[in-house]
Amino acid sequence: MSEQRYIKIRNVTLVGAFGNVVITIIKLVFGFYGKSQALIADGLHSLSDLISDGVVLVAAKYGTAAADKDHPYGHARFETLATVAIGALLILVAIGMFVDAGRRLLSPDLLLHPSKFTLIVAFLSIVVKEALYQYTAQVAKKIKSKLLEANAWHHRSDAISSVIVLIGITGSIVGIHWLDAVAAIGVSFMIAHVGWSLGWGGVSELVDTGLDSKQLAEIKTIINSTDGVVTLHDLRTRKMGGTNVLVDVHILVNSTITVSEGHQIGERVRNKLITKMKNIKDVLVHIDPENDDNINNTNLKLPSRVEITEHLQQIWQTMDLPIENINLHYLSGKLTIDVYLFLPTIQDIKDTKVISQHFVQLATKELDIETVNIYYRIDSQQKVVNNLQNQFFGQNN
Repeated sequence: MSEQRYIKIRNVTLVGAFGNVVITIIKLVFGFYGKSQALIADGLHSLSDLISDGVVLVAAKYGTAAADKDHPYGHARFETLATVAIGALLILVAIGMFVDAGRRLLSPDLLLHPSKFTLIVAFLSIVVKEALYQYTAQVAKKIKSKLLEANAWHHRSDAISSVIVLIGITGSIVGIHWLDAVAAIGVSFMIAHVGWSLGWGGVSELVDTGLDSKQLAEIKTIINSTDGVVTLHDLRTRKMGGTNVLVDVHILVNSTITVSEGHQIGERVRNKLITKMKNIKDVLVHIDPENDDNINNTNLKLPSRVEITEHLQQIWQTMDLPIENINLHYLSGKLTIDVYLFLPTIQDIKDTKVISQHFVQLATKELDIETVNIYYRIDSQQKVVNNLQNQFFGQNN
């Protein structure tokens, strides 16, 4: 997050926090003084918005800090952990409000009788909270901040709860005394809903819950449309900080391409996903030369490059053939070797067949090698005069 973006989030959140402080104090004071249980409950709801503002400020400051040695994936889950704690606290507050309002409903003599001026406070709350919603939502849309967008909806939920309070107080004043307590219960359910949404969403993130099927389908479409990708499998996703998404995926490419081309295809996949889906923060692409869904660990039992090189060096010493390069192909539990030989001089191209046969026999004699392909570079006058692919020669064990 850039410094300018952080400043915008900080400023709009501080405005909302100031409004929440003022409206919370007014609701609680006039709720107690005016004997409105619903207004007191609404004041606690506004207090939850104030706590939410605090989370946004902390998240904007620390949650977006760069990755470091101890936190290689960044600090976004500090915000998530705080969100879970706040969600649990809100649920406890809602339970307390529900129990108290229910107790008063069951004992009519305990019901409060709101004063008329509490209506003014409830109406004022609606106006202030809706204004804060419009202001916060506008800035959130401008800088594309999901964090601010969520906080904007906290403001609107408080405005809606104030509408319920207004109805409850009005009913109590006109003689329906239990309506204020019922309104308090309604507000408690709203607080519990907010707490549950925050807490459960945070818990889902902490246990690495993946994206929904619709988003996964979109990711698959983008990957499969990338040039060079044959198919994909083992697609995994997880969220960081509520909005950022990390993606891991295996892609199948042509088994004969070079390492650099496979890497290039993987980089194209990564760039397309990050560009087309703004919530994706990073993508880890694993390149497969074959579909390893149905392949066991047979490849791991095959000889390594060090073992093969030592073996071929022994052949080189007996045949006096300079080996320029070796390419290894571990596919379907079998090993294919491409050997590039340099022949300083050659009289007859047919001689290469004899050399190939002898080399293959020696190469496949001991190690678990399925096929050996021999390629020649011939230089008859101390310079390259021709590059020949003399023979695609294979021997099966």
